[in-house]
Amino acid sequence: MTFGASIDDLFGYYSLAKSWIERSRFASELHWQGSLSAMDFSEPDFLREYAWIVLNSGFREAVVRKHFDYISLCYCDWQSAREIVESGEACITTASAVFGNIKKLRAIAYTASILDRMGFCEFKNTLINDFGFSQTLPFVGPVTAHHLAKNLGFDVAKPDRHLVRLAMRFGYKTVHEMCSAISRRTGDSLGVTDLVLWRFEEPSRVDPTLRAGGAS
Repeated sequence: MTFGASIDDLFGYYSLAKSWIERSRFASELHWQGSLSAMDFSEPDFLREYAWIVLNSGFREAVVRKHFDYISLCYCDWQSAREIVESGEACITTASAVFGNIKKLRAIAYTASILDRMGFCEFKNTLINDFGFSQTLPFVGPVTAHHLAKNLGFDVAKPDRHLVRLAMRFGYKTVHEMCSAISRRTGDSLGVTDLVLWRFEEPSRVDPTLRAGGAS
């Protein structure tokens, strides 16, 4: 932390943000994030969260969320990589009716084929031992890898550009450093602190009225 930045400012901001989240329509996300454990994710969990972060990369979350249930059905509701591989082009073609980025839709099917070839146990153990392996998958880079890891229950915070700016605002060099300080003070996981701060910032860009009244 840089000299002159008050650490209490950050904790006050986080307390305000978490209180808002708990009263908003995003409260269920907070409970979901807090319940995750990296040792517990299943094959459908991985397929769903991989698809989610890939589709969201470069898109507004609200746009992807609008169509994600339909896309999930197109990909056999993420029940198994084998089902997606066997359905192949049908998954991609039907999903393309609502999501036009074919490269991303093909990436989901391709990653399912990798998982199917390796077998889920080996695939999961590889990720647990070295999550950097995720960056060998299509559309997964340093930031999206953190996003995927967080959504699977690994205790990390993603260096999203909005959180990077927030960290700088409070005098921290990195998002990890900022979220770690909050985690040590509050006992919340890094994933929870990430979600609280990101959600508190994100709705104000979409709908400025959400902060004041709280979402239902």
